[in-house]
Amino acid sequence: MATQTPADVTTEAPADVVLETPLGDLGRRLVARRVKLGLTRRQTAARAEMATGYLRYLEEHPGAAPGSGVLMKLAEALETTVAELTGGAVDLPPGTGRAGHAPEFSRLRLGECRALLATHGVGRLAVPTTSGPVIVPVNYSVVDDAIVFRTAHGATPLLAAGCQVGFEVDRIDDAFSQGWSVLVRGPAREVTDPQERRRYTERAHSTPWAGGSRSVWVRIDPLSVTGRRITV
Repeated sequence: MATQTPADVTTEAPADVVLETPLGDLGRRLVARRVKLGLTRRQTAARAEMATGYLRYLEEHPGAAPGSGVLMKLAEALETTVAELTGGAVDLPPGTGRAGHAPEFSRLRLGECRALLATHGVGRLAVPTTSGPVIVPVNYSVVDDAIVFRTAHGATPLLAAGCQVGFEVDRIDDAFSQGWSVLVRGPAREVTDPQERRRYTERAHSTPWAGGSRSVWVRIDPLSVTGRRITV
């Protein structure tokens, strides 16, 4: 009768729960990708044809250095690329891969667009300036069907206040050459009401990645919401 080693025995948590904090860059990327796909550690290990305990080691130890064969199996199991898992694509814009076989382009319904917007994250804000349009990334949240974000006095995103602006959010999957984008157009305004600012602070999805003092809230009320998707 075969005897299981401790490394082969794990207690699985739900897919969105991480039992240990991943310490290395590879570990963080592995956990983030499998959670995004809704996979448990055991399911991911089975896909990659490896012991669950070994996957746990890769996720939790910063010094883990698997070979190229292991990385290729993990990339295939997690529907991504080795470059994405190892950080090789961090400084590259998405969409550098070839087009997929028989791609299909479709327009998203309003409900789909709103659902994708509500996932939050980083969006691209297009604002008018005296020298022409400027596009800047901002961390945003959706509150009361409006797009809200924090900025600072003198910062470029505050130029949106009092103007008609464009706001775009997307997700690109280079491994499968597919993705989606949603475009919002509408008036933006600086939020001055203290209660409204407090509500946004309480319900904000995240703080600005840029850091610093960013206490000015801007709200965009969508007048037009459109979206498109490319699938393979």
